[in-house]
Amino acid sequence: MSSMNSTPSGDRIHIGIFGRRNAGKSSVINAMTGQSLSIVSEVKGTTTDPVQKAMELLPLGPVVLIDTPGIDDEGELGALRVRRSYQMLNKSDLALLIIDGTQGFLPPDREMLTRIHEKKIPYLIVANKCDETPKANVEGLPQGEEVLWVSAKTGENIRELKDRLAALAPDSQPEFPIIADKINPMDFVVLVVPIDKAAPKGRLILPQQQTIRDILDRGAIPVVCRDTELSYTLKGLSQKPALVITDSQAFRKVSATVPQDILLTSFSILFSRHKGDLAEQIRGVRALDSLQDGDKILISEGCTHHRQCGDIGTEKLPKWIRQYTGKEVVFAYSSGTEFPEDLSQFRMVVHCGGCMLSEREMKFRIRCAADQGIPIANYGLIIAQTQGILRRSLQVFPEIAAVLEG
Repeated sequence: MSSMNSTPSGDRIHIGIFGRRNAGKSSVINAMTGQSLSIVSEVKGTTTDPVQKAMELLPLGPVVLIDTPGIDDEGELGALRVRRSYQMLNKSDLALLIIDGTQGFLPPDREMLTRIHEKKIPYLIVANKCDETPKANVEGLPQGEEVLWVSAKTGENIRELKDRLAALAPDSQPEFPIIADKINPMDFVVLVVPIDKAAPKGRLILPQQQTIRDILDRGAIPVVCRDTELSYTLKGLSQKPALVITDSQAFRKVSATVPQDILLTSFSILFSRHKGDLAEQIRGVRALDSLQDGDKILISEGCTHHRQCGDIGTEKLPKWIRQYTGKEVVFAYSSGTEFPEDLSQFRMVVHCGGCMLSEREMKFRIRCAADQGIPIANYGLIIAQTQGILRRSLQVFPEIAAVLEG
């Protein structure tokens, strides 16, 4: 199956597998998948970093399995590994807590179960190694908790484990589509896709691909062009487009080209609503107007990529923010899973659209900031504000844009 036709990682159910060293986490993963996806060893601590694998897992369908380091690891390096395991809870739509059935339910298991409860993640407790010990009550298991006995070695109850996971799986449909609810069948929707040195060769980036698919599923007509051909494209259409969607970096140029009676927004803003909390991130934009010299801003991306000259996160956004505020603010950066849970050192957070993150993880990051009183905004919203077109970019969402008046 080609990467173009496969389900993106951010749209798959993420299953986090947690437990102590040598409880059999990797062995259970291999038994569930029928493949040697994870290294199995008698040596404690074989899994030293979270390992993610996208695959089809019947009867669930497309999933991402997350194999994590042991939650009982020791020493300074071990503590870092344990922290990385806890971080993976933020990515997990489902959690498997694997315990060693020959040893019982121990304090590290109890601490992990507490964290799972706190984050309200659907979970199963799985006692591995039922081939080595009688299937009886698990010593130390909290009252009211149920356990499923399995054997990764013999395959006993592995099928039941997958069936129970499927029954627990949350609805994978996001609260909002990308744009389908704001357009009608047969509408023309123009997508502006700049092709420059930062654009991937031979393909469109994921938000562009997914937006096109959402438009097609609605029965509307996507028209894709570069910013350099936008004026010609608009003049050549047989009817006025219902909407123009642009890469945020071209906001100013595109806004000057698109007539005021045509709605305009960006891919990043669409994904702020689709994966995150657009209203909360609109409120976060206001923090720009109160920044002072020396304030620290975290610019965070959900994916990792090779940064190059003209990079949006490390070059363009800092330049535009400094120009808009007139302040010498300080910038810090995070990417991939490295989102700090303690945000107290930052005056605000500016986050990408999160196309590579699950809805759960993106919303966790937004809540994490909101709970600490740290404003969080979206790339597209920040760019629109610094270019003086924020209100225009939100006209497609009048029910949410009202936040600006609050």
